[in-house]
Amino acid sequence: MLRKRLVTVLTINNGVLFRTRGFVPDYRYTLNFTDAWLVDEVVLLDITRPGEGARENFYELVRQFARNCFVPLTVGGGVRDIEDFKTLLSLGADKVSVNSKACEMPEFISEAARLFGSQCVVLSVDAKRESDSNFSVYSAHGTRQLPGHTAADWARKAQKLGAGEILLQSIDRDGTLEGYDNGLNKSVTEAVEIPVLVSGGAGCWEHFLEGFLAGGASAVCTTNVYHFTESSIKSAKTYLANAGVAIRTS
Repeated sequence: MLRKRLVTVLTINNGVLFRTRGFVPDYRYTLNFTDAWLVDEVVLLDITRPGEGARENFYELVRQFARNCFVPLTVGGGVRDIEDFKTLLSLGADKVSVNSKACEMPEFISEAARLFGSQCVVLSVDAKRESDSNFSVYSAHGTRQLPGHTAADWARKAQKLGAGEILLQSIDRDGTLEGYDNGLNKSVTEAVEIPVLVSGGAGCWEHFLEGFLAGGASAVCTTNVYHFTESSIKSAKTYLANAGVAIRTS
């Protein structure tokens, strides 16, 4: 049985750790990693807007982070070409997340998968609810809509092109701590066979459980919940295990 995963997503703005709300940086903070390596994976995303920071600041953070990271590390944000893939992998990333470039040029997914393997290519899908059953895809920090594709359509196409995982992020729920959009999540997890990591809105352990059960996720992600509660990652995993979720607890 494949175990479910608990993933921490860290959003970086010009080399500094920030939380976001609605895809906008709104709070700078310091993360306490006392027991953070109980997480199954870490995702580092550069959310610096073009022209507002030096890319080298992010590279240096990735370099330092990877030296002390003992779980799989996915890095993304601002990936524009194969050289960016090579750079992030050389700095210590295990997987690379792509978003805007893939929206502009879908064949970029296939090129990256051919060179580095599908297991290395994560498609980041930023989605917004338009109606009860319609979820649009956006790129460029949630500002540019991908025409003609629902989130499920885009994920299905990415799988065919060679993506190994989908990182699905709800624009509407980002930073709200109100729970995942499991209507969105289920629409995508039912459309593909590759793992789907769901993100946006987790505020308590129950939301993780709902992401697995109602959303069909392979992994649940959080950017904020660890930083604004006293509960630890260990207690989150204990809660999930007690609820019957197959998850690594030690």
